[in-house]
This record gives sequence, structure tokens and C-alpha cells, in this order.
Amino acid sequence: MRWDNLSAPPDEGTPDGAAPAAPPLPLALPGATVRTFDTPGFAGMTFYEVHAKSIINRVPGQSRVPFEWTINPYRGCSHACVYCISGDTPILMADGRTRPISELTPGDRIYGTERSGAYRRYVVTTVRDVWSTVKRAYRVTLEDGTTLVASGDHRFLTERGWKYVTGAMGGAGKRPYLTTRNRLIGTGRFATAPKEWADYRRGYLCGMVRGDAHLGSRFRLALADEEALDRTERFLTEAGVETRRSSAAPVTGKRRALTTLRTARQRDVEAIAELIRWPDEPADDWRLGFLAGIFDAGGSCSRGVFRISGGDEILDRAASALDHFGFRGVIEHPGRPNRVRQLRLTGGLPERLRFFHLTDPAITRKRSVEGAALKCRARLGVVSIEDLGLELPLWDITTGTGDFIANGVVSHNCFARNTHTYLDLDAGADFDRKVIVKVNAGELARRELAAPRWRGAHIAMGTNVDCYQRAEGRYRLMPQIIEALRDFANPFSILTKGTLLLRDLPLLRQAAEVTRVGLSYSVGFVDEALWRAVEPGTPSPHRRLDAVRQLTDGGFQVGVLMAPVLPGLTDDDESIDATVAAIAAAGANSVTPLPLHLRPGAREWYAHWLAREFPHLVPRYRQLYRSGSYAPQAYQREVTARVRMAARRHGLHRGEVGDNRRLPAAPSPAPAAEQLALL
Repeated sequence: MRWDNLSAPPDEGTPDGAAPAAPPLPLALPGATVRTFDTPGFAGMTFYEVHAKSIINRVPGQSRVPFEWTINPYRGCSHACVYCISGDTPILMADGRTRPISELTPGDRIYGTERSGAYRRYVVTTVRDVWSTVKRAYRVTLEDGTTLVASGDHRFLTERGWKYVTGAMGGAGKRPYLTTRNRLIGTGRFATAPKEWADYRRGYLCGMVRGDAHLGSRFRLALADEEALDRTERFLTEAGVETRRSSAAPVTGKRRALTTLRTARQRDVEAIAELIRWPDEPADDWRLGFLAGIFDAGGSCSRGVFRISGGDEILDRAASALDHFGFRGVIEHPGRPNRVRQLRLTGGLPERLRFFHLTDPAITRKRSVEGAALKCRARLGVVSIEDLGLELPLWDITTGTGDFIANGVVSHNCFARNTHTYLDLDAGADFDRKVIVKVNAGELARRELAAPRWRGAHIAMGTNVDCYQRAEGRYRLMPQIIEALRDFANPFSILTKGTLLLRDLPLLRQAAEVTRVGLSYSVGFVDEALWRAVEPGTPSPHRRLDAVRQLTDGGFQVGVLMAPVLPGLTDDDESIDATVAAIAAAGANSVTPLPLHLRPGAREWYAHWLAREFPHLVPRYRQLYRSGSYAPQAYQREVTARVRMAARRHGLHRGEVGDNRRLPAAPSPAPAAEQLALL
């Protein structure tokens, strides 16, 4: 980097969330504002906030890339996440269900919390990003049997505030940490959702039909909630019963529209009557389905009070099923003329959530806990914190509230703040912990694009350091740059491994209306085990391909750079075919292979990793890279040919002129920085 091309004004203060300025290092930029941030996500990182003199940079003539100009708002990578939990940890979704954290995607609606008055309350928030890393794992066990597998740097909410899983009383590791004297805040472990086996389906139909339908010479079910109607229709169809829909009543000021599911065919009516017959000895699956069906038919959950209304036989059966699963209910007589009774579930929010998760009713609006206070006294005392003695793939998410509900307890998301987002991880593990941030990048881009000498040449971004690395969530430089490129109708392209690109999709669409916009993702392979070993901090290949799919659905032709292809690890026909097939299925417009190149610095790091993980490959790499950073041309041509054949099989073509990246036919031996860092 040309240090003399950067300058910065004197420090103008410390922003919210930042620790006092760190002392400058010997190579610190003159006048740079040096920041460290008091969040585990940036632990050990130093950010040099500079005012650059220029932002549109010419690519050196000897570089092996098909473009001449680039913009790099960052130098260095903020790639590190140190607080994560096991991928199978269930997270409380906004619809009242749960989903493993590893299956979340940006945009998902989940529950977080915020303080309101004397209590912290549940609120719906949005997942902004999800990623994985490999860290030493610890198991936290609570009194009620809840177990949580997390890194030592993860934080949970206790009766005494936020505490890390591990810490120390003094020294460099001093921080508040969990002990067996602490109690976590929440409802306790989540129940496992039922499977829709045949008994569950029959039980659900029994509860729904007996609770809210008419069944005589004909069948008729009128509901305002499409979710319950859809499930009932699906279960009937799977049982061979044909029904039809019609509008029963239009929406009014006091009533929602009703839709009817009906049939008058005698064969179907008789089949329904058989499906809802009371079983002599109900199975557990039938009981769970019945409770879900009767709740959808006659249940409510308003202001924290859970009730099911119905006739004597229905409520007796429901009370028996609840008792079977350890719930406690009270029969109430509200004194209505129709003599309908109510069954009220006791036990507060923990029992309501356990009911919803265990039975899985279809109607999500009845499952809402938004606004409920976290004041229950669940048995969440910490029993033990056990070092598992191994490193595991662990996951974390960014949310709008800065927290989320992990297996019934409040879990901290240190990246999130109301005014900043920390989204995507950088592509490689060769990051420096000193990141230069060109805080005036947007202003410079606009000024240089307006200069008379600028002729509107194509600008490539993300070709050296990922411009959508995690620090971009804090500094938000890319929207300003894209706006400037849009306003001057200047063609540009972006290559990334990060899903944070989706944040700027509206701006990218606007730019695409006035100029050429090229978007490419880097996906070298789809083997999940190898990804965790090689790129543990990046979004998984399948998440990147899901972003490709979303961008394609948004109207863009997205190219995929199949990089890096790793000799001896991902260059066999099986791996190439699986990767190209996944790229094609994601809707990519093209695939361009790029075998691994090892420039100085990355070369030493990768060699150390390879010797530790795959020592048998060391001689092959020595042979391939004995002449420099690039594999021999013959090897590159072989890989390219096999990728081309796989692309033809799966209906893809290679990158055309103008794509973000192409593999030159006759590469020169000079090193270049066109490959996103791997390690």
C-alpha cells in the first residue's frame, strides 16, 4: 500500500461504541485516527481511519486482471468472530417456531429483547447476517437440563448482567464470566417440534373438525386464518379427500374475511368421519396433533392468557392430552349462554412456548410473545461450564436488537448496535489485524468521477480485499460509492464472498438502470467439511449460492468465480462436478475457474496450514509452486478444461469478456492481487 497517498485530520473524538484511541504503531499512518472497538468481534483489531487523497486507483500494468481501474475502500480485513454457538442451537423465530442457528439467513424475522420500563421484553427483530467459525467449545449446563455449546467468548444474559462463558478475575483476560452462582435469563430449553406422521395428521384433523367444522351430510369448515385452512386441506388431500374452497364472508370493519373448505361427496364425508374418530388408545403423535388442531380451532392467547374454548367432550379430551405431557390446565365457566367452557393453561410464558413448540399449531398470530416481559423464574441456574477440549464449527448472527433467544435464554450479539451493522465476514483467514479504513471514500469517488480527466472507464471492486468485509457493516462506505457510480452512470463490477452485498441491492438496481453493473460471487467448492477447515470465517458456499439466487431473482446476471480451486483437495472430477452443479442450480450466468495462487505472505500461511492438515500434499504443492505464486499453465489449462466440460453438462458457459474475472490464456509469472484471500 502507498502510505504516502493517505492522510487524516486530527482525532475529532471517540464515536459511540469505540474505546479510546489506541497508541499508534511504528508504521501507523501520519495523522490517522486509530481506533479499537470494545466488542469481542473486533478484539485485537486496530482500525486506522484515514482521509485518502485518491480512491480510484490504476491497476499495475503487469497485473493479470482484465480491468484497469479499481476502488478499495479498505486495506486489510476485519475477519474474526470469536463468540459463537453450536449450529444446532434452536433460535426463537418471529412466527413462534424455532430453527437451528446454522439454517438462518439474512432477512429472517426472529425474537430479540429490549428494555421497556422495569422489564426487558421480547421484540421482533431481523437477522442481518449469519456466519460460522471454528473455536474451542464449552458446554454450559443449566438446572432444567438446558445445554448450550458455545465458545468461551460468547455472552449470555444473567441476573447480574451480561457474562462471558469464560474469563478471569484479573490480568489480560479480566472480564465478567459465568460461574455456578449465576442464573441465566429466559424461559428454558425449547421443546422439539413434532413430525407430521400419520397419527399427528389424524389428531390435528380431529381437533380442527370437531372444534370448528360442520360434519353431517356434508363437510364445511370456515376460517379466517389461511394457515390453518391450508394445513387442513393438505392433510385431507394426503388422506385422499377432495375439497374445494370458496369465499364465505367478505372482510368488514369488525371481522376478517372467511374462506370455506367444503365437500358434499358422500365418499369424502365418510372418509372425514373415519379420520376424526376418537382412538381407543391415542398415540403421543395423535395427542400432539389433536392439541394443535383444537388450539387452531378454538384457542386464543391474548395478553399472556392461553385458553381453549369448546364443549365438554372436547375440553375433557384436551385436558387429558395436556396432562399426559405434563401441562396443567384449569377448566373455567365464563357464564356464556351457549354454556361453552374454557380450558386455561397455567405456568406462564415457559409453558405457553413449550405448548407451541411441542404441538406446532398452524396459526402463527396466536403464537406471538411480542411485548411479553422476561420475568419468569425458570430453573436456569448454571450447573457447570465444561471445556470440551476440542474446536468445533460454531455459528453467530447479527440482529437489529443486539441479541437473540438461543434455546430459551437471551444470547448476546455483540456486533449489532442500533446505528451500526456488522454483517459479512471477509473471505480469507490471512487478514491483518490492522485495517485501514478510507472514511472519505464516498466523497472522493464522487469528486474523482466528476473530474474532466475521468473518461468513465470500468471500475472493479472486491478484487483485492473484499469490499463487503465485516468492517463495512460499521463504516458503510459502499452505499456512498455505489451512489456516486450511479449518479455518474459509470460502469462497475463487484466480486465478493459476502452476503452483505444484498443490503445494497436497491442501489445496485438503480445503478443498473443507467450503466452496466457486473456482480460476481467467489465459490471455489461446496464441500462443507472442507469449507469449515479452509474458510471457517466466511459464509458457507451454500449461503453464497443462495445470495447468487437472490440476486438472479432480482434481475442480475451473476457470474461465479470458481476460486480458489485447491490442488489435491477440490480439483478432482467429483468435486468440480458437484460445485458446478450447485452453481448452475443457483441460477448463475457463468462460471470461471481460478486455481489457487499463493502470493508471498499467504504462501507461508497456507503452507503451514497444509502441513498440519494434509501433510501428504506438501510434496505436490512444492512441485506445483516451485516457480512462484502460480501453478503451471498446463495444470491451469487442465482445470479450466474440466470445469468447462462440467459447465456444458449443467447448462453453464464460461465467463465472457467483461465479466469481473477471467483466467488469461497466457498468464505472466508476475504476482497480482486478483484472488480474494483464502487464508
